[in-house]
Amino acid sequence: MAKQHDYTSLIEWTGDRGQGTKTYRGYDRTWEVRPPGKPVIACSNDPLLGGDPTLHNPEDLLLSSLSACHMLWYLHLASSAGIVVRGYSDTPVGVGESTPDGAGRFLRATLRPHIIVEPGADLAKADAIHHEIHKVCFVARSVNFPVDYAATYATT
Repeated sequence: MAKQHDYTSLIEWTGDRGQGTKTYRGYDRTWEVRPPGKPVIACSNDPLLGGDPTLHNPEDLLLSSLSACHMLWYLHLASSAGIVVRGYSDTPVGVGESTPDGAGRFLRATLRPHIIVEPGADLAKADAIHHEIHKVCFVARSVNFPVDYAATYATT
């Protein structure tokens, strides 16, 4: 039987310039993510929609969550498979679309991890791990768009 668990956060709008949402252009699209007991994350909406390009937006956070979940499961499964990982970085790319009415969605994402393994590691085995992660990663199992992987490897 599956075990349920809760995740909580506080999302607080910070964009009131003094008149609230009285006019469409009269407020900022900024907010803070305040998970209990964790650092605050200042956010804005996508710069394509007038957001602050120096702040995280929902799309950044979704893509980063997907990548981080993949990374954590990769490290776990690599360890279990005897693959010693010494470094891991990712430059994921999410492709989205916007319709004329302003609605948007992700069409797909490609995770592009660069993984440093110890000399002698079985790279075919290391690469095969990526295809197992979608079965267990909480975030990957929750999104409704395809996620591909284009990993590269180096040795220490």
